[in-house]
Amino acid sequence: MDQASLTFTPELLFVRAGQPAEFRNSDDTLHNVNVKHEETREQAFNVAIPTGGNYDYTFAREGFYRVACDIHPAMAASIFAASSPYTTMAGSDGSFAFEDVPPGPWMVTVYTGGKRLQKDVDVTSGVSEVTIE
Repeated sequence: MDQASLTFTPELLFVRAGQPAEFRNSDDTLHNVNVKHEETREQAFNVAIPTGGNYDYTFAREGFYRVACDIHPAMAASIFAASSPYTTMAGSDGSFAFEDVPPGPWMVTVYTGGKRLQKDVDVTSGVSEVTIE
């Protein structure tokens, strides 16, 4: 995640739990990155990052995290940490796709409008379609 033009980029970052994520400051001003787990409100970290600096952090816990800059209150973003390599954001029509998912039983979890929806899926070779309502 980068900080540029007083904005966190991207607005939503997908990270893999257990693997490091890099936070950078490409702006001409000092920023901090204040990250808290959304559900538990547990502080993940709060560090100052000077211009041109970076900070690496490994998310151990899955879930959504809120990102803020205490120096610039209008700056905000979200992070989603997952242990699965299969994460994606739905398109404007609500559709989504995962590439190269091995055959077998899986659970699809969708977060929408503050709700978590889940559905068991049996992936076979080829294309498997799922409708979640």
